[in-house]
Amino acid sequence: MGLPFPRNLSRPLHTIFLLVLGFFVIQTIRSLPSRYSEAQPEILVADQALTPTHDLNWSRFAYVQYATSASHVCNSLMIFETLDRLQAKADRVLIYPMEYSLEDENSTASKLLRKARDQYKVKLVPVQVQSQASGDATWASSFTKLLAFNQTQYDRVLSLDSDATILKHMDELFLMPPCPIAMPQAYWMPESKLTSALMLITPSKTEFAEVMNATKHSNENMYDMEIVNTLYKDRALVIPHDPYILLTGEFRSRDHSSFLGKEGRWDPDEVLKRAKYLHFSDWPVPKPSDEPPVYMLDEKKPGCHLSADDSEVKDCRDRSHWLDFYAEYSRRREVCYYPNYL
Repeated sequence: MGLPFPRNLSRPLHTIFLLVLGFFVIQTIRSLPSRYSEAQPEILVADQALTPTHDLNWSRFAYVQYATSASHVCNSLMIFETLDRLQAKADRVLIYPMEYSLEDENSTASKLLRKARDQYKVKLVPVQVQSQASGDATWASSFTKLLAFNQTQYDRVLSLDSDATILKHMDELFLMPPCPIAMPQAYWMPESKLTSALMLITPSKTEFAEVMNATKHSNENMYDMEIVNTLYKDRALVIPHDPYILLTGEFRSRDHSSFLGKEGRWDPDEVLKRAKYLHFSDWPVPKPSDEPPVYMLDEKKPGCHLSADDSEVKDCRDRSHWLDFYAEYSRRREVCYYPNYL
């Protein structure tokens, strides 16, 4: 049955009636569910995370690290110390090689594992290390990170690379809308990819089986980041990279359009104030755990530039922050040399 249409209206009233009818038709179309839209984005975007509630059962969630060497265990211990200091509410889990004995008094890795368990309430999960048979040795064991998909004792886990500094806890991410995985955009890459440095995962046997199957059929140039992008590029929830991941190398760059967008203005103080997770990536400077020589840090440190507000004043804030990142990392690394454990 069609809409009733009055036939005895004068021409002006007839015009007004059509305008009103058109307005309501447009509003009705706009109110239809988004699935009726012609152009749907392939990747959902999380504009903002939800605010945690006080009565939430935080034992359902966990921050997850993986470590395949004593140096990596130290990196993870530093992350857990920070989470403890920031009073993050979710559990803490460390995946480590089953070959490590927690009772070994002569093993540095074992001593650090015990410290993680005893001092920072970290739940230790021994696993079989997942290795890439060939390719770059730096990333050969990175498939072990994907065992986070198998931590089904949790509703959600937040996997974080350990070559980083946590500036603020990220408990709110656990309350994002349901999805198998959520990751930030790798804003520093020319092609559109999601970064596996930070992954919010909903563990499940099904997803874990799919991920492990992908690793078995990977080639020598595929690592954890390639695996998750291949499997989830069309069904991942995208976590905003600002404020959830910031590369230290951004402070050495003169072009910040990839991070800020074309209209953004770089203010290192404000960017750092927002940032929650600072990832060390300063090629060719080695990771700070590899102790880059002082001369290299001095050689590669950011330059100063003329201030945007005063052409007579030099702005050295990028340099100051960047050097502080490495100095602060060295200071935090002292947690690994606690005399009761080493």
